[in-house]
Amino acid sequence: MTIADRLAELAITLPAPAAPIAAYVPVVEANGMLYVSGQLPFREDGTIVTGRLGLDVDAEQGRHAAERCGIMLLAQLKAALGGDLDRIERIVRLGVFVASDPAFTDQPKVANGASELMVQVFGEAGRHARSAVGVPALPLNAAVEVDAIVAIRTA
Repeated sequence: MTIADRLAELAITLPAPAAPIAAYVPVVEANGMLYVSGQLPFREDGTIVTGRLGLDVDAEQGRHAAERCGIMLLAQLKAALGGDLDRIERIVRLGVFVASDPAFTDQPKVANGASELMVQVFGEAGRHARSAVGVPALPLNAAVEVDAIVAIRTA
């Protein structure tokens, strides 16, 4: 089964990859690795999930926001690989940043939204190392941001 087939089976439609909002590129390829810049949680209507966990966003909403970041990561990967997600050998690492109230400590549960998506899409190759970090604020008041390091088969 191809990754495109798997996405269809999961009823996941990848959006157009988001354009950078500052002076960086979305993906850099170096030595068989893709380094994906932090992606924000774009809803299907194109708006961003905003707010702070433990204040105006609950853990389940945050988990869904992390999943939306993961979907945008997949869109960026697809663009960087010329549409061929089957070149992905492994999701190596995710970095998950959660805009949090100081009393909120469930960042790992929020990060599971992106982590579980990678396993659903890539199976064992989607299991990865990860950090989940609470921060006071993120760009555009986003609730969550996720970056990635991905191993690929070289063309």
